[in-house]
Formats: sequence, structure tokens, C-alpha cells
Amino acid sequence: MDWMIYGANGYTGEMIAREAKRRGGTPVLAGRNASKVTALANELRLSPKVFALDSPAGLAEALRGIRLVLNCAGPFSKTASRLMRACVSAKANYLDITGEIDVLEGAHRFDADAKSAGVVLCPGAGFDVVPTDCIALMLKKALPEANELALGFQSSDQQMSAGTAKTLVEGLGKSGKIRRGGRIVDFPLGGGSRNIDFGCGVKRAMPIPWGDVASAFYTTGIPNITVFAPTSLTTLAAARLTNAFQRVLRSSLVQSWLVETIEKNVKGPDAATRNASRTWVWGEARDARGRQHEIRIVTLNGYSLTAFSALPGTSKLDLSRPSA
Repeated sequence: MDWMIYGANGYTGEMIAREAKRRGGTPVLAGRNASKVTALANELRLSPKVFALDSPAGLAEALRGIRLVLNCAGPFSKTASRLMRACVSAKANYLDITGEIDVLEGAHRFDADAKSAGVVLCPGAGFDVVPTDCIALMLKKALPEANELALGFQSSDQQMSAGTAKTLVEGLGKSGKIRRGGRIVDFPLGGGSRNIDFGCGVKRAMPIPWGDVASAFYTTGIPNITVFAPTSLTTLAAARLTNAFQRVLRSSLVQSWLVETIEKNVKGPDAATRNASRTWVWGEARDARGRQHEIRIVTLNGYSLTAFSALPGTSKLDLSRPSA
């Protein structure tokens, strides 16, 4: 056993598992749902492993012989920290596909221990935040003295997976986030909107608490970062309204009801929809002298891109070293 996909029974995890098998990979497929994990593993002729993350001893046993874990189980606020800690203890490398700011920032808590263990912890290996981070680096190279960075994206298909929807629900009742003066600060949802041409015409867009607010700072050193997504007037008004109902939206009753509704009703886009959709990614850098530079690219659907961006990370990391 060399490497593992945790959350393989989820929408994106299953996509990655199928793509890994197509490429000749033999990951262990893992997760908490025994029936789904086992069924997928049997179909793909891969090894299953069923375990939860609430027992350190159980985690240590589950990771025995594993040299790398690719975590696809969101919301990552509930899984990433436990798996990172377990991977450090097991001397296993760690990847995930999160775009959650708190998770990306939280990984730094394990930095010294990870270095001591000789392992890599790399959250954010999916659509969140690979294409936007690439643009951020290109903008930094094009405008080295930049002190303002804006990033954003627009998808032709808005359909999301249950995991993505649950992450959005978890963010309800919380403030937006931007980076100012090198620090991540709260920002009212629906504030700071502007017109942006992401690559297919000018759209009204608003700041969103996307992972690059965390990650792009470490990539570029640019101290002021905002991430945008297109919005309608209705969505903009609704976002502003949530600022007044944060306590209600954070309540366990509302959160539980929304998660239960998502689990019953939300399905990710099918293969035909993914293949037919595209995502336009945009970035803009400015410096103190008023100079600016923009970059636009077109990528795959976010879920498809995640399957292709996460897997190379598993082969780039050293899987040949002896496991602990």
C-alpha cells in the first residue's frame, strides 16, 4: 500500500479515484461510508479501507504503510487538521483539494513538525487554488512591485457537488475575507463589488472568501488581495442581507437542516455537463505608481480540473522512500 484517497466515495473523490485507476494507479480508497467505499473499490479492483477521523489510535492504524494521503473529504474544516496531524505522525505526505481559508492558514501550525518528520503538507491542490495561484505568480513576475492583487473566476456551469454546497453552508453567517497589509481581515459580504471582464464580457462581481486570500500571499508576498466572483443584483442583495442574520445562519438548527437538505437533493454535474463547461480565470496586479497588469486564462470545469491537478501532486512527492 503506497497512497490513499480519503473521501473516495464523495463526488470529487470518486472522480479522482477513477482517473487514478485509468492512469494505472492503485490508491487505497478510504472514507467513513463502508458501503460506498467498498462498492467503488470492488468496481475499480482497488483496496478499500473504512475509518473515521475521531480516534488518533484508529488513524495511526489506518495509515500504517501509507506514504501519502490525498484528502477529498470536505468540508475540510472537519477533516484536514486531523489528517494532517496523523500524516505527520505516520511520516506520510499530505495533499488536499480545499479552498477554505482557515484550513490553508491552519496548515502552518504543523510546519515545524512536518519538516522534522520529513513530510510535505500541501492543501489546495485542486481548482481551489491552482489556476488562480498560477495567475498570481505570473502577475508577480510581470509586475514585481505590485502591492494590490485581485483574482477571480467565472464558470459557465453553476452546478455544484454536495461537498461544495456543505462548505458554502458552513460559511453562512460568517464575514467575507480579504487581505490588507498582509493580514486577513473581515469584510462585509456584498461589499466592494465592481465590474470585471473575466474573459467573456463585463460582469458585476463581488469579493468572496476564496482560498487565494490565504495562499496567494505566500506565493507572491503581495500584501493586499481580494478574490471576486460574478454576481447578480439579487445575489448581491441577498449577500448583504446575510450580514444582518449571521447569528441565525450560524445556529446549529439552521446548519443541520441545510446540510440534511443538501445530502438529499444536491448532486454534482454529470460528465456531459462537465465536459461542456469552461471556467474563465482572471487576475489583476497594481503597484503604487499606478501601473497595472491583467491576465486571463480559460480552464476546464472546476471539478474536472481538480481531478487533473491533484493527481500529479501524488507522483511529484517522493513515494519511493521507506514508510515509517
